[in-house]
Amino acid sequence: MNTFEWVSPGTVAEAISALKSAPAASDLDDAARPIAGGQDLLTTMKDYITRPVRVVNLKGIRGLDKIEADGKGGLRIGALVTLAQLEEHAIVRRNFPGLSEAAHSVGTPQIRNLGTVGGNLCQRPRCWYFRLEEVVCLKKGGTECYAATGENKYHAIFGGGPSYIVHPSDLAPMLVALGASVSVVGAEGKRAIPLDKFFTLPSEGNLRRENVLKNDEIITEVQVPASKFAAHSTYLKFKERDSMDFAMSAVAAAVAIGPNKTIREARLVLGGVAPVPWRVTKAEGYLAGKTPSVDVLTHTAKIALEGAEPLAKNKYKVPLTQTLVRRALARVGGVRT
Repeated sequence: MNTFEWVSPGTVAEAISALKSAPAASDLDDAARPIAGGQDLLTTMKDYITRPVRVVNLKGIRGLDKIEADGKGGLRIGALVTLAQLEEHAIVRRNFPGLSEAAHSVGTPQIRNLGTVGGNLCQRPRCWYFRLEEVVCLKKGGTECYAATGENKYHAIFGGGPSYIVHPSDLAPMLVALGASVSVVGAEGKRAIPLDKFFTLPSEGNLRRENVLKNDEIITEVQVPASKFAAHSTYLKFKERDSMDFAMSAVAAAVAIGPNKTIREARLVLGGVAPVPWRVTKAEGYLAGKTPSVDVLTHTAKIALEGAEPLAKNKYKVPLTQTLVRRALARVGGVRT
């Protein structure tokens, strides 16, 4: 990796100042970067994907490592909360089971003890073309997404083009399903962003970025509101290696159960299949008012994958994701399959 300046601020304001005042960068990937657990940033630095002139260590900022009830049945989760803390927290496990499951699905215990909530949401793509130092792909300022016609086994079947990355976060689909938002602080002040507006498609935003954060902004907190969905939520993930891996496909499901076990409302968000957490609202609408059954869940799964556009080597993601949708809904809906 390149040489860099290390700064350890004690407050959020000092962190923002350190990011803002860093030496000007000639390229987006040379800009100053915040670091917390470092699980993703350090790998991109070692591979020369990012070459920050300054690294701003957030771990010394007090107050960003807490999980607190908001007094209304919701949660406030500091950006420096580790995945292990989130997974094991009693209130999360009891009232937001899908969120605990999503945290547990990440990596290994060692990774979960270092990786943070904010870092998990802001991970960079795992695409092998993007991660190869020698390849200057579209995501790194080049002119071509090599995955479009190359090795695309792990790439997008929804929302792809001109880049076909998939977002690697496990927390993001579940938090979107739960209606979460993030608090972001930067040189221009503080703003709250619904998480489903935080991530950007390659066709809509800056191709070099995956979210709306500016160079001098950091996530300080995630807010998860009280909801009728939270108690009936789950996260299912299929990965190539059982021990530790990113999702080849994943499903975050949350439902509100009404009288006679009917589904009053549902949230379904897919992971590992698109450049952003992919919410399937048509499938959600179909479920509303229905009593879960094998036939209902099978049809919901088909609707959820409508519009998928697989590449040459990832057609398997369609039936795989349909299976995960059925299993996730069966779990939260109490259906034996």
